[in-house]
Amino acid sequence: MAGMLLKSLHTLEALDEPTAKWNVPLNDGNHVIEFEHGTATGRRLVRIDGKEIFHRDWMFNLVGDEIFMFNGNKFVIRIDPIPGLKYSYTLWVNGKTYKHFVRSQSKILETWLAKVKNEEYRIVLDKQTQNVWVNREQIETENEFTDDGAEILFSVGDIPATIRTYSSGQKDIGIIYSLYIDDIEIEKEALLKEDEEI
Repeated sequence: MAGMLLKSLHTLEALDEPTAKWNVPLNDGNHVIEFEHGTATGRRLVRIDGKEIFHRDWMFNLVGDEIFMFNGNKFVIRIDPIPGLKYSYTLWVNGKTYKHFVRSQSKILETWLAKVKNEEYRIVLDKQTQNVWVNREQIETENEFTDDGAEILFSVGDIPATIRTYSSGQKDIGIIYSLYIDDIEIEKEALLKEDEEI
């Protein structure tokens, strides 16, 4: 009897889309976090990049925090009631709201998307550590100093790539980072657009 009730409640809660979804930039690339919240059963399900991290049924508290770790980062999904028997969902990463976390990541990460020989690549530079990731894998690099800055040398799909760093000459801009693959400059990916609402 209880099994049939649970099954019928899950059928009622079946969603085509997750209840909440966030695109989180970490040093190894962007990760999509999806959260499903069943308001009849209290079910909570979290997926990261399509992989189920946890799944809980029959949570009697429909509100509260769901805490989990991923890639050394602490995530909290906060479920709060709002009028009309509805809920709001906010994501916190390492003690910061999602929006503030993305803004802080945009200050320490440079990200580029490139297509090389019909393959898509996401290249991420951590400006603090000078580590480089290609499609979520940290890669070996060589560093060289130049007359006007420095270069980080590596390969993307067997094609030579270089991240060139040089001073902008302006205090408020600081150091400029440019990616070249086979001597062609690649456009940066914005982690957070100026007018983006989160």
